[in-house]
Amino acid sequence: MTAEDGVPDGTDTDVGTEQETAAESAKEESAAELPLDQVFEILKNKRRRTVLRYLKSHEGSVALGDLAEEVAAVENDTPVAQVTSRERKCAYVGLYQCHLPKMDDMNIVEFNQDRGRIETGPNAERVEQYLDWGETDERPWPLYYGAASGAGIVLVGVAAFAAGPGLAVAASLVSLLAVAGVAGAHAFQDDDTDEPVLPTGR
Repeated sequence: MTAEDGVPDGTDTDVGTEQETAAESAKEESAAELPLDQVFEILKNKRRRTVLRYLKSHEGSVALGDLAEEVAAVENDTPVAQVTSRERKCAYVGLYQCHLPKMDDMNIVEFNQDRGRIETGPNAERVEQYLDWGETDERPWPLYYGAASGAGIVLVGVAAFAAGPGLAVAASLVSLLAVAGVAGAHAFQDDDTDEPVLPTGR
């Protein structure tokens, strides 16, 4: 019996099935094509790393509010229960406006902005394989700066004493490069340049 007789002929069902299959194929293709530069673009930001860890430890979708509290707690090194409203708002706005849409565009997460729900996307595993799960995101940067500066002072002193001012100048340049290298690594690890600026209104 055909649709003209008042009974569906299954055409709509077939079209729906084809569309679902095409969507799944597109997701699989996207997951296979995510380049390494985009993977590391995601992982170089502390908030995005926290998002991935949180989603990995929670089954299914999570609420944006809960995720924002976790991010704020990690950033401020405080228990979730002690996160202030401003700390939570700062994390919430950053996630909502910048990080989650960016991760959604890359199919790393699926972000439903209307419902405020997030879950892992088809590219999540591609990124997770490069994530350091044991990382605490807290590096002793003052120690690194101190070590680089101290080594530079010693190097300059030895060079000046043993070989004169010419080599001392070269040693000074080397020590400056060492400090600059530490600063560059520090900036790269916590690259939050795409964070929105919250208004400072009362």
